[in-house]
Amino acid sequence: MRIIRSREFTAGRAWGALPIAEMNGITTRLHWTDEPYQWHVNDGAEVFVVLDGRVEMRYRQDGAESSTVLETGDIFYASVGTEHVASPIGEARVLVVESAGSV
Repeated sequence: MRIIRSREFTAGRAWGALPIAEMNGITTRLHWTDEPYQWHVNDGAEVFVVLDGRVEMRYRQDGAESSTVLETGDIFYASVGTEHVASPIGEARVLVVESAGSV
């Protein structure tokens, strides 16, 4: 048992993570960032929850690129094969749930 105060979490580098749990091959991590990630496709589905801050999420489906701004409390679900990149607007803290070992 532990309590994590997500708004107090920072990392020494962009996208630094605090592992929270691994259950049946699924990991849950808290990330802190102030820089964009990279375009990528996860090995499995991914759930991305903005806990603090704002994040521009760009994604490609059927060859078309789209973008949306995720506010605190918003959730982005990337199905298998969804190419995407997250770019924080300032600092952000996000909870990511995905297959263990995923990019």
